[in-house]
Amino acid sequence: MGENEMNTPAEIISDVKKRMDGGLNSLKHSLNSLRTGRASISLLDPIKAEVYGSLMPLNQLGTVSAPEPRLIVVQVWDKESAKAVEKAIANAGLGLNPIAEGNVIRVPIPDLSEERRKEFVKKANEYCEQAKIALRNVRRDGIEVIKKLEKDKQISEDDMKHYSDEIQKITDDHVKKADEATQAKAKEIMSV
Repeated sequence: MGENEMNTPAEIISDVKKRMDGGLNSLKHSLNSLRTGRASISLLDPIKAEVYGSLMPLNQLGTVSAPEPRLIVVQVWDKESAKAVEKAIANAGLGLNPIAEGNVIRVPIPDLSEERRKEFVKKANEYCEQAKIALRNVRRDGIEVIKKLEKDKQISEDDMKHYSDEIQKITDDHVKKADEATQAKAKEIMSV
């Protein structure tokens, strides 16, 4: 934990909670980038286009909107970068076929095949598993610090057990939320 060593159990628990919240937010962001049958502008979040020699996220190159349930539109601000944006969307491996009309790029959202939906659900579960590993690592770190406090006689053995249990409860809560978010996403992906 470096310089500003956390020493009170309350600070340790607060840090554990903050890090686990960050892990959950990261999972939710990953889940949002998975495609369902509906147009969602977050679908294009992971895509970067090569413009002026550097990779830039699409939302820094234009306005991204979903005017219809099955259509995403990217209004590119600089006509020069429209080709690069179109190419980036086409090559993103999301099965999208953008249509450029000047500096407006229309991205129709095709129906997802059953097979493709199952792949996305599998990916959602992978994201969830990664998040759970991260949550367990945070739990382990937190409990190690609490045990060290007890070893250094800064807290009693009862306190150590109490705070370790509290960290376990926080972990269980976050794991449950990760599962719920993933199940909701899977349901959304599979609903036709």
